[in-house]
Amino acid sequence: MTPIVAVVGGGQLARMMAAPATALGLTLRVLVESPEAASALPAHQTVVGLPTDPDAIQRLLAHPRPAALTWEHEHIPADVFDAAEECGVPARPGLHALLFAQDKIEMRTRMDALGLPNPAWTHVDTEGDVEDFLAVHGGAGVLKTSRGGYDGKGVRVIHAPHEAADWLRAAADGGPRVLLEEKVPFDRELAVLVARRPSGEMRAWPTVESIQRAGVCSEVIAPAPDLPGDVAAEAARIGEAVAEGLGVTGVLAVELFLAGDRILVNELAMRPHNSGHWTIDGAVTSQFEQHLRAVLDLPLGDTAPTAPWTVMANVLGGARATLTDALAEIGDPGAKVQLYGKGVRAGRKVGHVNVSAATRDEAYGRAVAAAAIVRDGGAA
Repeated sequence: MTPIVAVVGGGQLARMMAAPATALGLTLRVLVESPEAASALPAHQTVVGLPTDPDAIQRLLAHPRPAALTWEHEHIPADVFDAAEECGVPARPGLHALLFAQDKIEMRTRMDALGLPNPAWTHVDTEGDVEDFLAVHGGAGVLKTSRGGYDGKGVRVIHAPHEAADWLRAAADGGPRVLLEEKVPFDRELAVLVARRPSGEMRAWPTVESIQRAGVCSEVIAPAPDLPGDVAAEAARIGEAVAEGLGVTGVLAVELFLAGDRILVNELAMRPHNSGHWTIDGAVTSQFEQHLRAVLDLPLGDTAPTAPWTVMANVLGGARATLTDALAEIGDPGAKVQLYGKGVRAGRKVGHVNVSAATRDEAYGRAVAAAAIVRDGGAA
């Protein structure tokens, strides 16, 4: 029988699993929030519901049983793992690993235990805790909610204890715990993606550089330009140590800060990740195919790049009512456009463009130009 992979989440990451699932002869069954969700149309089978709805989860796990259950976001209730276990469906990654992508305090604690490089950080309960930390770390810090933050949400740079007061009150009332990290004077933001299967086989793609604008990834350059060999090797070592140390199954993204000669762990994601979209057109095996292979414990594919440089440019919001109108206007035959089937709103990731080329500047310029056309007809 054709293996079924069940996916929780109806966004673009599940959507981009559909093509490699089809190519591999798999069936992709996706839990979508609505019939209009980004992944609803390309998925082979859909179940409409939320991960907090036990009935929807039972329908996702119904006969014929999936060979594996996986996710396209980290906001998965523990009850989902219990339901999968009762049905005999392996959940990958498991809750024991996913916890460290769900909770930043747990993640920082575990990175320390593994001897991996964290920024200075502390869990804060009171304004006094905040004051003590700021006094030691130059009067500035990065305040984070332990759960729920992404794309710049749940993150705040502060310079005084009172700036943390509202989040501390919310934590005291049962909301997410709060942590405070040093404000790292980083030179660049890097990311390393690693795939790991249950048998322990791992493969990593080249380390990339991500360029952030307003807290959201705007472009990714693969490989990270002018990265010394020892830094690239250390980034790969950290990624593989995290995957092994946390027992991750599937694709793991480790976002890193490079600050002088320091390389520090910033965030983790245990799923395909925005920093890996370049692999769709720029690597032998895309992160989406690799994730499916990993969760099914199949041999992993080659992660070698297929061109000297590939740049991904995100399409963030835009002025067009219908993004596909832009396709007739893009004259670059090497610009590979992915649209996510999502409604346009300011700052929202609604698509991306990949361009591979012989030089970094060419790939970057063409990718950014094509993304601008998709967004709003080419206006800067």
